Amino acid sequence: MDQNGAVVGPLYLFELASSQARYLELRQSTIATNVANANTPGFKARDVEPFNKVLEGMPVRLATTSPSHMQLAAAETDTRATAKKDSWEVVHSGNSVSLEQEMIKGSDVSRDYSMNSAIVRSFHRMVLSSAKA
Repeated sequence: MDQNGAVVGPLYLFELASSQARYLELRQSTIATNVANANTPGFKARDVEPFNKVLEGMPVRLATTSPSHMQLAAAETDTRATAKKDSWEVVHSGNSVSLEQEMIKGSDVSRDYSMNSAIVRSFHRMVLSSAKA
């Protein structure tokens, strides 16, 4: 159990990967809406909060299985700070969608999804090989 009383087991990675996949699906849908409205007068580009904001509510601490393990303070393991990015341009019609920026966001989503899938595949193989032994 963690400090909040929630059970954190070895399969927590699958739950985390599933949460990130749902987040990436929502972000891709938001990007697609922005691209679809690139020529709509007055449309303001949207984006979802970064995934690390989702993780702020559920901190994951390093496990210590031996009294000789080092303890790290929360400040030493905090990697949640991000910079907010504004739209690159606003055209005369008031539309703030930058197709270049949306394509970059789309490639970020694709890259994150590929990494998520690769990690889950590797973890799944590891669980299967330990079950066979």
